[in-house]
Amino acid sequence: MPSNEERLLATAIYAISFFTAFIGPLVIWLVKKDESSYIDYHGREYFNFFISYFVYSVVSGILVVILIGFLLLPIVGLLGVVFTIIGAIKAYEGEEYRIPFIFRIL
Repeated sequence: MPSNEERLLATAIYAISFFTAFIGPLVIWLVKKDESSYIDYHGREYFNFFISYFVYSVVSGILVVILIGFLLLPIVGLLGVVFTIIGAIKAYEGEEYRIPFIFRIL
């Protein structure tokens, strides 16, 4: 079981992403990843999620031209918010949550 500090910092990676999508989680992850495998796991998971949903958003934006993107963009946005909240809750509970529909790059 991860310590309380590890759980709070892993949760902060997801929570701060609502205010600074890239910089806040990156700072937490880079500073603490060598000290805790739990924080490293959630940092890698968040950035894989961030990269994947950025790609999904770009593709949906391009598909707006053929009108499919108008349906996909809100879905991608909603799933981004939902999976971020679920990730934060699971990180606080001490679980290693794997976000669905993402590319495992990092």
